[in-house]
Amino acid sequence: MALVDPHGGGGLRPLLLEGEARAAELARAATLPRLEVSSREKGDLIMMGIGGFTPLDGFMTHADWQGVCDGMRTASGLFWPIPITLSASAGAAQAIGVGADLALADPDDGSVLATMKVTEKYAIDKAHECATVFRTTDPEHPGVKMVMAQGGFNLAGPVKVLSTGGFVEKYGELFMTPAQTRALFESLGWSKVAAFQTRNPMHRSHEYLAKVAIEVSDGVLVHSLLGALKPGDIPAEVRTHAISVLVDGYFQKKTIVQAGYPLDMRYAGPREALLHALFRQNYGCSHQIVGRDHAGVGSYYGPFDAHHVFDQIPKDALQTQPMKIDWTFWCYKCGGMASARTCPHDEADRLLVSGTKLRKWLSEGSEVPAEFSRPEVLAVLREYYAGLDASEKVEVKLAGHSAR
Repeated sequence: MALVDPHGGGGLRPLLLEGEARAAELARAATLPRLEVSSREKGDLIMMGIGGFTPLDGFMTHADWQGVCDGMRTASGLFWPIPITLSASAGAAQAIGVGADLALADPDDGSVLATMKVTEKYAIDKAHECATVFRTTDPEHPGVKMVMAQGGFNLAGPVKVLSTGGFVEKYGELFMTPAQTRALFESLGWSKVAAFQTRNPMHRSHEYLAKVAIEVSDGVLVHSLLGALKPGDIPAEVRTHAISVLVDGYFQKKTIVQAGYPLDMRYAGPREALLHALFRQNYGCSHQIVGRDHAGVGSYYGPFDAHHVFDQIPKDALQTQPMKIDWTFWCYKCGGMASARTCPHDEADRLLVSGTKLRKWLSEGSEVPAEFSRPEVLAVLREYYAGLDASEKVEVKLAGHSAR
């Protein structure tokens, strides 16, 4: 059997220029007006560059924005659950004419990430975007806060991507393109591949989810978010190290691949679960593991809203299908990991640990039950927390309460 097709029905469409074409476009970019993009927009650009957002060719038009917000379809009818847009302040937008070429600058070091032909500029109703994408306009929601802070106008148009934004230099082989993961899966003889999305270290419950998936597929891609998170979340380099020690010690060889992707977290719950499945299709994954509160934050979404959303979209919207798994935990009566579908015992017999409680334990140096996390993982996390200063530890403990 073959891997799933890239989204949109054609092949991968990476927009990253290479060789002489890249050198020539970089030289041209030096002569163009510059617009600094946000961290989120940087991640979106790099995903377009490496083919993760196939088949997009640039930032969305007003018609695309409206269609995606209201019906998860672009103007051409392509299924897409979250707007991919570039914002600008009113002053910057006024100075940019339709038809102009721009150099898009990295917010971290000012280098040129891409060039863009501006085909449209338009104002949007930010509250409408938040209400449809995040299901809330609460300014405490980190995704809402991000949208409301962006410029008042969007710029649409095709892009030529010129950089991977430092992710290759920082993460090396962990940063893999869709073409690379597809080639690796094919070399391993995999066609049924389950993606495991994570913005956190993997504890016993996550290990259980991955192993359940391995039992019914050829292998699992542990796909770590490498972009920006909310304050108090564990940095990517710590997270991926913790995952590596878990994989090395507790998984059969050639059943699991760890890789990273460059997006920021949007915390859009069900809609983000769909976006994750969409770009995992481009990476070659036939399935995506969807557990409790996928891509959620605070109490804005029900624990299984991301399960239900896959039943509410057209059957032909995505080739990548959800692998829905119930609430997982350690059950003392069962004597092992279990889920709400398999364990008949009461909550009093189950070890359920929230991220907030775990951060508190680690920041205070308290004991963590062995049934919750492997000792090798805890050792990595304890080393990280030991290196934080007092104010950072307070921020970590408060982080769980920052979004309601």
